[in-house]
Amino acid sequence: MPRLIRGLAELADGYDVVLSDVWGVLHNGAAYFKKAAEALERFRAKGGAVVLITNSPNPSRIVRAHLDSLGVPREAYDAIVSSGDVTVALLIERAADALFHVGPAWETALFEEVLALTGKKLRLAPLDQAGFVLCSGLTHPARETPADYDASLARMRDRGLDFICANPDIVVQDGEDLVYCAGAIAERYAAIGGKVIQAGKPFPPIYERALARATELRGGELAQARVLAIGDAMRTDIKGACDQGLASLFVTSGIHREELHGAGEDAALDAAALRQFAEGAGFAPTAAITELAW
Repeated sequence: MPRLIRGLAELADGYDVVLSDVWGVLHNGAAYFKKAAEALERFRAKGGAVVLITNSPNPSRIVRAHLDSLGVPREAYDAIVSSGDVTVALLIERAADALFHVGPAWETALFEEVLALTGKKLRLAPLDQAGFVLCSGLTHPARETPADYDASLARMRDRGLDFICANPDIVVQDGEDLVYCAGAIAERYAAIGGKVIQAGKPFPPIYERALARATELRGGELAQARVLAIGDAMRTDIKGACDQGLASLFVTSGIHREELHGAGEDAALDAAALRQFAEGAGFAPTAAITELAW
């Protein structure tokens, strides 16, 4: 059973760095959470560093622009590392091959970032002519489900195509709704024997990048035992922290709200449900909090 806390202040003295999730912890896609931003600001004010670590398939500059548009104060964080940043590095490595893109047609930030960094355009191709696949999400999120991609996934597997997943999240909270992400399609591809390359949490590359940035912020020194990861998704945020040997703080009112709090909008955390939830996952966070606050 993780330790239940009321505020980050109860843990803050034990850590020099916070790696905080964004969607579900700092905002819900439509509005930012002022208590969460204040908590991160106060952690920084006492000398800590905050790196936002997100499974957004966009480069960190796009994530920052979105945070600005929501009104998130820049004083709440020092740096951003996104799944999109890792994806850009993977795309640059494979720039000689044409790719098949699964995702909204308007989602071009990854391609623009590669062009800005290398001066070269990526080549897009139909599935039957591509050398690998990039998935940044569902092409039509409002009217599709991951099952709609099964026929295409079978063709990808038959061709032996690598599948780069720019966002390992299965779902994300968008306002009051849960929306499927690229990870839901990647999960189905892996289930039929396809090779998936994951750019974000809970996989190592994004943590390596985030910890390297945190080490820079701390002047070149960082003890892993002094790093706290914060997130609302057991499968990505908490599992990733556990796999990397990091302490973690689980925000229970994010995507798992209904399982842990019930249907009521202001329902309190059910401690027994949390215990069962952690036992079912096979791993547990260091501590849990209803919503991130100081």
